Amino acid sequence: MTDVSPLSNAEPDWADAKEQAVLDAAIRLAPTLGWNARMVREACAAEGLSQGDQELLLPNGPRDLAALLSRRHDSRALEALGSAEGLKIRDRIAKALSARMEAGAEDLEATRKCAGFLALPTNADLGLSLAWETADHLWRWSGDTATDWNHYSKRTILSGVLIPALTLRWFEGREAAEDFVARRIDNVMAFEKWKAGKDFDAPVRKATEFLSKLRYGTV
Repeated sequence: MTDVSPLSNAEPDWADAKEQAVLDAAIRLAPTLGWNARMVREACAAEGLSQGDQELLLPNGPRDLAALLSRRHDSRALEALGSAEGLKIRDRIAKALSARMEAGAEDLEATRKCAGFLALPTNADLGLSLAWETADHLWRWSGDTATDWNHYSKRTILSGVLIPALTLRWFEGREAAEDFVARRIDNVMAFEKWKAGKDFDAPVRKATEFLSKLRYGTV
């Protein structure tokens, strides 16, 4: 039998557009239905997708939609931020975090439901991955070009600020979240200052030199 599913021969642009349309429907439905499989089914149905279409477009159901929502908020924040030129690094990070919090607050009720979904133990991996992804976007916007271990340490630290900051914004309000960020920015900057005087690549260089000597018999 010939596959007549609208997704079977879909162009990537069509699939991307349909994902965003389903996400729009999910944002409308989530405050009432929650962030779950039922919400995904109804959001897909609202866009005229069959069960088979849904499985092709969103094989992981609510997890896929959670990722789409997070990435939409990332894009919205970056668009709102504009240029980082002329700002000190601490101000860049504070501004970036604030913009990301407010980007999610535009879909507040749906974002709260999604946050509850990501807080489940079975979805913790996804939540951490998305936080890392967001932190990467924010550091890049801030002008970070590190490719060594600093690349990872910066994103790990910012993720540790981002997750509770977003949670506070969704459930306690903007003031509580901004106060939290202001306190934690000091921690981020203190770490940046501390590591500036450290040579963390030294152990790697020493190991490389030792192995080189072993190879060429100079030890």
